Amino acid sequence: MWLIERYSNGRSIDRIAVPEPVRAALVRWYMGEGGRQEEAASIVLVQQARIGEKWIACDCLGSECNPPILTPAYLSESETYYLRRLTAAKRPEHRESCPFHREQVIRTQEDVEGHETALERPDGFFSVLKPAPWRLAQQPVADAADHRVHSCSVPRLARLLWRLLDVSARNVLPPLAQDAPERSIATEFSAIMAAAEHIEVAPGIALARVLWTHGRAYHSRRVFAGLRDQAKSWPRGHEPQGFLLVFADEVRGQQVIAAGSDPIPVATQVVSPSVHGVRVAGPYLALIVVGKLPEARGYSALRAYAQPICSGRRFVPVDSAFERATALALLRYQRRLDQAGHDCRIVKPAFDTLTPLGSCRPDFLVETLSRETGAMDSVIVEALGFDTEDYEKTKAITHPRMAMIAPIVTIDAGQLENGELPGRLDTALGLQRSG
Repeated sequence: MWLIERYSNGRSIDRIAVPEPVRAALVRWYMGEGGRQEEAASIVLVQQARIGEKWIACDCLGSECNPPILTPAYLSESETYYLRRLTAAKRPEHRESCPFHREQVIRTQEDVEGHETALERPDGFFSVLKPAPWRLAQQPVADAADHRVHSCSVPRLARLLWRLLDVSARNVLPPLAQDAPERSIATEFSAIMAAAEHIEVAPGIALARVLWTHGRAYHSRRVFAGLRDQAKSWPRGHEPQGFLLVFADEVRGQQVIAAGSDPIPVATQVVSPSVHGVRVAGPYLALIVVGKLPEARGYSALRAYAQPICSGRRFVPVDSAFERATALALLRYQRRLDQAGHDCRIVKPAFDTLTPLGSCRPDFLVETLSRETGAMDSVIVEALGFDTEDYEKTKAITHPRMAMIAPIVTIDAGQLENGELPGRLDTALGLQRSG
């Protein structure tokens, strides 16, 4: 096996032989069988080949033939290097017995550490990017708990955004009060920034120091200047990174269409919830991580997650247009209860609740308090926006768990449109009709 110049046929005299121990480690890593040492050695080789603009030529056909070629590549979503086979018509194929004859087995963090199906709060630092793999091999990151994978289908960026909404209580609609400030986009961002003061991206680095909330900060390059300044004192073993949190009406491909600014380009496809393969419409709260790609110069927006929310005045996360409609109906119900002498608190849980039967995550939790009698009660509202076999199976498992938290009121689109939700809630809460 040799390191060769890019776009060459791999037979020039200046090709560099890969030492046999490194070749053996590379084979095991490629096949998904290597341990930590093989992985570290292989990643160093692949990274250096990428930086040095080299390709890797396989020797399975012998030294006198044009060799099959492997190119070093970087998979940004999984933050790992891998080898891509060149399979053009004029390129020779590997022998069928060669380990490189098949696509690489890319071991992600989920493969190494297993899956946890419960949607738990992400542990550790508010960070997405890890140090370059060769630095990781030399300097292991201390907070191993932060690397646990809770659900392979939920990006870490999404769970960090939910954590921020949860800590700042943006997923809570508190009881109406005469002296409470009217919620607005300004008060929503203010509450998030206050919470960010108490969350660390790395030891001693508060999230608020590397969090910006308007697209103009990106286009004026204030984000990059601020991050470069912070990076000078960034703790060793942690990758410098910043975050842009913006209100957006729309996302398109690799762009976030932020309100009040030009579109923000992202290096990868913007991730957002979908229903039956169709992206849920905005408005969104988009969290964008800003950092350096390995071997790249300067900072850029690397990834983004766009969470549909109730509205620009209330950053309550929703998973579908029907959930958004249900949230708005619950707001109307809250006002009716307030007029009838009841405080009403509405919570959109961001993470699972553990019950004796297992974990579950209700769509909405409605809690009431009679200002006259002091009587308290609660009910779960499940928005039945899906009618699939998988959903019915999931409901059969989760509803008994939810019932251990509070009585369940289900509502479908037809019932919501017919205005049945208030009556169903009144019945479940033991209230007289609230107006």
